[in-house]
Amino acid sequence: MVEAQQLPSIFTLSPTNLPNTHSKTHSNSPRMCFPKIRAQISLQDHPFPPNAMRRNLDSSWMGGFSLGIDLGLSRTGFAVSKGFSIRPLKVLELRGQKLETSLIQIAQEQDVDEFIVGLPISSDGKETPQSNKVRSVAGRIAIRAAERGWRVYLQDEHGTSTDALNRMINMGLSKSARKQNLDAYAAMMVLERYFSENGKGTEMVLPKQLDLQEKIRKGPPSDDDFF
Repeated sequence: MVEAQQLPSIFTLSPTNLPNTHSKTHSNSPRMCFPKIRAQISLQDHPFPPNAMRRNLDSSWMGGFSLGIDLGLSRTGFAVSKGFSIRPLKVLELRGQKLETSLIQIAQEQDVDEFIVGLPISSDGKETPQSNKVRSVAGRIAIRAAERGWRVYLQDEHGTSTDALNRMINMGLSKSARKQNLDAYAAMMVLERYFSENGKGTEMVLPKQLDLQEKIRKGPPSDDDFF
């Protein structure tokens, strides 16, 4: 297992209302697509609103931490958003059940209540073979996350690796540091896009089990309730 060093917060969000400029494609996987927000729409119209959407509709709401995830074939990058601050977190060289277990542990440590998983999309807006793999992993994560009332969303990640590399170059990071931390910075780019679009472009990965959906509606329990 290889982990990047904990990195400082380098991106601060400001309240924004940018339009959704990223197209989405659809499949038959169980997820929920949120429509574009209009001023008259309230949170009651969205059964499982992502944190970015809640923040956009209610500027006084400051709750909810988000974990950005950049899933790769051998390396997975993580970033975290708390308040208006986003920072790269770590990179893990894990796959399968070990990765999913570590992901839940990271979420517990960071007190997050939602996962924003980058979905590979080609330059022409179509999904790729890697998209199906990410959807499969996200589906498994969603089941485990729902046990704690956490939500999982997919976010178009097209171009985020390039953006991450350019960000690190502009920061003056060495070539070795860029290689080690690229996936974590890509996860941060996923979170930046998610918040800049106010969560409008997300797709919720919703477990089919009604009891798990009810747990998501109730939200994260206290440790005493869970155990």
